[in-house]
Amino acid sequence: MSEVSMALPAKVGVLGGGRMGAGIAHAFLVNGCNVVVVERDEASAQGARERVESAAAKSIERGSVDGNLGEMLTRFDVSVDYAAFADRELVVEAVPEIWDLKVSSLKAVEEHLAADAILASNTSSLSMSGLAAELQRPENFLGLHFFNPVPASTLIEVVIAKQSAPALIERARGWVAGLGKTAVVVNDAPGFASSRLGVAIALEAMRMVEEGVASAQDIDNAMVLGYKHPTGPLKTTDIVGLDVRLGIAEYLHETLGDRFAPPQILRDLVAAGHLGRKTGKGFYDWSTTK
Repeated sequence: MSEVSMALPAKVGVLGGGRMGAGIAHAFLVNGCNVVVVERDEASAQGARERVESAAAKSIERGSVDGNLGEMLTRFDVSVDYAAFADRELVVEAVPEIWDLKVSSLKAVEEHLAADAILASNTSSLSMSGLAAELQRPENFLGLHFFNPVPASTLIEVVIAKQSAPALIERARGWVAGLGKTAVVVNDAPGFASSRLGVAIALEAMRMVEEGVASAQDIDNAMVLGYKHPTGPLKTTDIVGLDVRLGIAEYLHETLGDRFAPPQILRDLVAAGHLGRKTGKGFYDWSTTK
């Protein structure tokens, strides 16, 4: 696809080129946008380039998108300089879920944006209104919560901060539609809708493993076969990352109370370095999974 959808910004930036950031960049790229990813150093930038280019090539090979890879990659670049965002109409921040890092990153991006550019965060749980309060132009800020893996997911959670300009809601809906995905719009609240519900189910599943109610596999099968979940809550936790789930649970525990208290089994696995698929072990053994 060489022509950008009328609903999408022509020029998009992504801060952070890890798994999520690369997926977000890929989504905009294959839908015709000019995309730049900014990373913290040259090695990380090269890694981001490889992830996005590989994903683009696979999308074309599978036939999931039309287009010429060579043409597509002329619209993609990576940088270690925030100045690369100067001409972007939309920048999506996709750095780890650490409050201070989010704030410092968003502030640094905003300094380089045009006055009418839109800044979005891919946070899965942190307060959008709290982040907006740290910015000079909070009315141009909102949440665009993509889901992992981005190419396969059809959902984007549009999160509205108290300071977000009302017109941003329809603009964001248009962007999501332009990406071929579906938007759910939620007001700012701890965990939004998706993370709050997803973590609640996952934490209870973990407690059931702790109590010996059933194995992780059988608990997941109950949700997959009985409730038509694509994957069960424990396998999903492994895919998302146990450290990520722990961070969200701790934030929800602090803001919403004891029903979100992280189970000891989750703390123990994270302390042991068993973070799920990315480390080869979590509630499942991923060491032999390709």
